Amino acid sequence: MFDRIAPRYDLLNRLLSVGTDLSWRRRALDLARLGENGRALDVGTGTGDFALALLARSPRSATVTGIDISPGMLEVAERRAAKAGVGPRYERLIASVESLPFEDGTFDVAVAGFVIRNVGDIPRGLREMRRALRPGGRAVILDLHTPRNPTVRRLYRTYSYLSPRLAAALGSDPEAYRYLPRSIEAFYDPDALAALLQDAGFKRVRFERLTFGIAAIHLGEA
Repeated sequence: MFDRIAPRYDLLNRLLSVGTDLSWRRRALDLARLGENGRALDVGTGTGDFALALLARSPRSATVTGIDISPGMLEVAERRAAKAGVGPRYERLIASVESLPFEDGTFDVAVAGFVIRNVGDIPRGLREMRRALRPGGRAVILDLHTPRNPTVRRLYRTYSYLSPRLAAALGSDPEAYRYLPRSIEAFYDPDALAALLQDAGFKRVRFERLTFGIAAIHLGEA
């Protein structure tokens, strides 16, 4: 599914969120910013949108390793990385967060933008993220959630119902955008996700709700 939507993925994200996702990403990037020689893991790196923006905000000595299970997404990321001229600062490989191919304590930061709700075994994925972080490292997770306010929730569900039609009109896969609201409905609420982070071994877990609870950023320290 993600292979099919890769070519228009970023465009549809901008349109479907009416550009709101840009402010969410900026906030998450501020929290994930790397120091000198910092190493970040970008879980579900997709088209490289988040990874490249993180590199742009970090010292030139910083690096990002992006993992994804979609070859189609990584092909787009490769083209974008070449255009950005980041070279070896942005490594990409096919891998799952449920079984990370890295030694313990490899990274300073682990980021995941709109990814964790798609993981088959979320508790296992969070434990792997924690394992791959050095002591004192931090995880920054940005994802969509079902709003708590009933009025906002009704409006959100109505808009989500229309998103497959917009996707089809723009030449993308409408079925993928039927999956989107289903994945959000099935996802943990922010409090429950915070509890899972604590269960995975993260400390000082906290989160920020964004735009009436449509999205949230979770933080935890290894």
